Amino acid sequence: METEAHVYALAISASVLLSFFPFCNVMLSFCRNVLHWRAAEDAIYLALNDYFPGEMAAFVKRNLVLKGDLHLFSMLLLLFTANGIFEPLEVALNRTWGVATNRSYLRNQLVSLGMIFACGALALLSVLFTAMNRGWVTSVAGSFHGAGNWLNLLFFKLAAVPLSILSLFLIYWLLPNRKVPPARVAAVAVYVGLVLEGMKYINLALAPWLAAKLEHEYFIFRHSVTILIWSFLGALVVLAGAEWTAREGAIDPLS
Repeated sequence: METEAHVYALAISASVLLSFFPFCNVMLSFCRNVLHWRAAEDAIYLALNDYFPGEMAAFVKRNLVLKGDLHLFSMLLLLFTANGIFEPLEVALNRTWGVATNRSYLRNQLVSLGMIFACGALALLSVLFTAMNRGWVTSVAGSFHGAGNWLNLLFFKLAAVPLSILSLFLIYWLLPNRKVPPARVAAVAVYVGLVLEGMKYINLALAPWLAAKLEHEYFIFRHSVTILIWSFLGALVVLAGAEWTAREGAIDPLS
């Protein structure tokens, strides 16, 4: 509830907004032009439907129609904007753990780059896991199209939720500029991951009402504002988990 937490969360959410479309473009380009795997593309669209209901999912998918090869500019833009996620996040985690000195700018960029590749690889792994099961789901579901969609979504969640929790664990463990015992952050990463998963269902429930309100206030920018709002709330949850971890059996901040 401190003012600094809201400042950090807003900085993180702004970078999430800037990196969202480049990240999706890189993922789709990689699946389409490198792997040549249509099922992996479909798994990405399945994930988008899981995060963004109704008209917003259709809007995002319409604007992710790619042409040509893997976009080098999207990759460079992704690296630049995604670094902006981990920079304020490191400062916030250092503040939580009582660390007075942040990493130098160069070291922060190197650590952030490593986190980008690690979290991006985990996201891609969840997509590939879903894609690998797509053929089996199709054969089992047969003509029951609704059952096939449900099974595909189930396999996506079976992969995505644990891998999201693993990403949170890496962030809590490696991002602060100090040694953090892995056992201290493992349980909190699980709890925070489940809370973030629950927030998706809140989003689904509130989506019609929120879309109507944002369309009235922001019109063509309503989808960007939606991403910004939920990213801001998600960042606050992540920071709350870090605060909880640091307070439980508080460790000497100089250790």
